[in-house]
Amino acid sequence: MKFNIIKRISLAVFLLATVCTCERDDICPEDVPTTPRLILEFFDVSNQENNKNVPNLRIQGVGNDDALSDFTGNSTVSEVELPLKTDESSTSFSFRRDYAIDDNGTPGDTSDDFVTGNEDIITINYITENVYVSRACGYKTIYRTVNIQFDLDDMDRWIVLAQPLNDNQSIEDETTTHFNFFH
Repeated sequence: MKFNIIKRISLAVFLLATVCTCERDDICPEDVPTTPRLILEFFDVSNQENNKNVPNLRIQGVGNDDALSDFTGNSTVSEVELPLKTDESSTSFSFRRDYAIDDNGTPGDTSDDFVTGNEDIITINYITENVYVSRACGYKTIYRTVNIQFDLDDMDRWIVLAQPLNDNQSIEDETTTHFNFFH
């Protein structure tokens, strides 16, 4: 009987010690800001005060086969969030407006399908800075001196202008828009 009581007390002490040794800083809370994404908002180039949705937009990282965002079908979009590379000083994306797949009249054969729509390639250049957040969250990357370049050889660009919201734009959080795109 005494042996069972000692076992139970030992187990209780062990469990209590295990629970009490966890520190609050061991788990990164969801409300702590981590590496931010670039936020873009689309506006009408002829009336720059008005948001303008982009029909059937597909965003894909250059060199990546998977779509980052696919707003096709009946959906339109006026704002997007883009992840930037933390281990490089630039990230390139394909923005395809009026995106669709043409099955070339053979719906059962995907080998002859082709993509339609107006594609613009943008390159986002920046300087990365790693900032310590906490022991549980580690580091986050912030982006300094952010600028956007277009493919200058593209004579059929649908994105006319990329305008930063601040001079010497930096990306430190995801609470506000960083660039306005006019189309």
